[in-house]
Amino acid sequence: MFTFTDENGFKVVLRFDHGPFEVEPRHVLALVQHKGKWLCAVHKERGVEFPGGKQEAGETLLQAAIREVYEETQVQIKDIEWFAYYVVHTKTPFCKAVFTANVAHIEEFVGEYETTGRLWLTADELLTHPHLSFYMRDAGMKKMLQEVECK
Repeated sequence: MFTFTDENGFKVVLRFDHGPFEVEPRHVLALVQHKGKWLCAVHKERGVEFPGGKQEAGETLLQAAIREVYEETQVQIKDIEWFAYYVVHTKTPFCKAVFTANVAHIEEFVGEYETTGRLWLTADELLTHPHLSFYMRDAGMKKMLQEVECK
């Protein structure tokens, strides 16, 4: 277990196991690596971040990860594996399930919804990019990148 305080002052608990969960995951995050680079979405408001989002009604976490990656980046993923989960202790705590995946197919990025495009960044660029979203700058993200490299 890895615990830290995020930029907003909330306690965050990051774990690299399958539970039991203190808060049931209802959000997803996908760490997708391809040719030595990480897939990131460019969110209109938050900036550069790993693709992810909320689980929809009737959807499994795995289905949510596949859908969110595609909606935000137009990349289809495969070989999806549970990697970690983290709980953010806001007034109403929430939990994100974190998955790793490989690229199945990359489509041309057409249109925009919540994102304006995708970026492929090296691990070093992920630590230094000037437009990272707040959660991409926290200690938990650095810890996840260290752990996924050891995987």
